Amino acid sequence: MTTTSPHPDDPAAEFARRTDPHRRELLAYCYRMLGSAHDAEDLVQDTLLRAWRAFDRYDARRASVRTWLYRIATNVCLTALDSRTRRPLPSGLGAPDEDPLTPLEYAPEVPWLQPIPDAWLADPGQVLAARDTLRLAWVAAVQHLPARQRAVLILRDVLDHSAAETAALLDTTPAAVNSALQRARARLADAGVAETRVTEEAADRQVVDRYTAAFEKADIGALTALLAHDAILEMPPVRTWFTGRDRYAGFMTWVFAANGTDWRVLPTAANGSPAMAAYVRHTATESYRPHTLQVFDVADGRITRNTVFQDPAVLTAFDLPKTLPPAR
Repeated sequence: MTTTSPHPDDPAAEFARRTDPHRRELLAYCYRMLGSAHDAEDLVQDTLLRAWRAFDRYDARRASVRTWLYRIATNVCLTALDSRTRRPLPSGLGAPDEDPLTPLEYAPEVPWLQPIPDAWLADPGQVLAARDTLRLAWVAAVQHLPARQRAVLILRDVLDHSAAETAALLDTTPAAVNSALQRARARLADAGVAETRVTEEAADRQVVDRYTAAFEKADIGALTALLAHDAILEMPPVRTWFTGRDRYAGFMTWVFAANGTDWRVLPTAANGSPAMAAYVRHTATESYRPHTLQVFDVADGRITRNTVFQDPAVLTAFDLPKTLPPAR
């Protein structure tokens, strides 16, 4: 087979030049497949290592570098999924709790879905163009699909590959791809996430900014006014979750009673959605320590979902300050 050889003087530099522009979109792809930011990082590294080992055999006449990398990444992800269970959110494991004061049920043994920092992904324009397929609820729903259906859905509906291109990546036929896509879309429709929504990112951020201000003041009334009537609050690694404005507000009343009302908040972004890092004052040092990362869904000017993470590994991934000084 005739190959297009990398630059003979510096193959590593030529490899980096060709592959680096695709690194972040590969990360988003692997994240959608696995539901774990850290696993996605590892799989992208594995993809690039395999690509480097095969770079002297790469033929640009047969496939673009991007297509070639996606083929490798798809195989890497499918292999990884052979030995991994799906990553759920609490709302995917059972009914909501009725009493906002019910004891929290921790389940650290569950491989929970993780958020991914927007800073890890492609440039902001690319993130927002596909933000609905990065939302935690969408990624959690996709986790219910068999691995190959998952790959077909993402390649076709998110990355806009043709049936023929997708079939080539998966070593199958366009007819099989179209059949798998139909089944995947039907399962997502059953989960209520088939239709993506067009939102204004700046408007969503404004709603979350108002929520942030109310949170820092521990103002339950102002928080409640920003919630949709069926707002969801879930908190992995806690199985306990709530739906409904009143239960959400009741739980937040308990949070402020248990942790105090002195908080600071840093805005951030995850999964193409507005997010915030909440810090609570530590009495002994007077400084503020990380408490949770909260990722929001917003629709029609109201918060429809708040997914709250306490896992130290998640907080570390967002490169948050370890402490904040008292507000001046």
